[in-house]
Amino acid sequence: MQQKSAITAVLLIAHGSRQQAANEDLAEVARMIRARNAYDIVEISYLELVAPTIRQGARNCIIQGACRVLLLPYFLSAGIHVTQDLQQHCQELSDEFADASFILCPPLGLHSSIVDVVLHRLREATDQNLDSP
Repeated sequence: MQQKSAITAVLLIAHGSRQQAANEDLAEVARMIRARNAYDIVEISYLELVAPTIRQGARNCIIQGACRVLLLPYFLSAGIHVTQDLQQHCQELSDEFADASFILCPPLGLHSSIVDVVLHRLREATDQNLDSP
């Protein structure tokens, strides 16, 4: 773990859904990241529809002692939510919590690992169809 003066938090940000099962995916990702002990603090938040909001998630990070918060958009592309909405949230958080730094990370998007996931899902679908009568 990092020293108290250099605590970095991860704030995962998803869109938010009226379907609780969809929201639970983000909570599970956070649990898996926590289990790897890569960061002192890992919190979740949602852009719309459900809590915790981005502001609430950031506040949870700050309350736990974070001096730097990595805002990770759990989005597949850099659409308007990432390029405008989350940029605005990042600025507002920087203004509100002036003693901390907020860094907006790129979305999951065009990363070589995404291709591996896509191919894995395609194989799963193919395998399931081969097993069907």
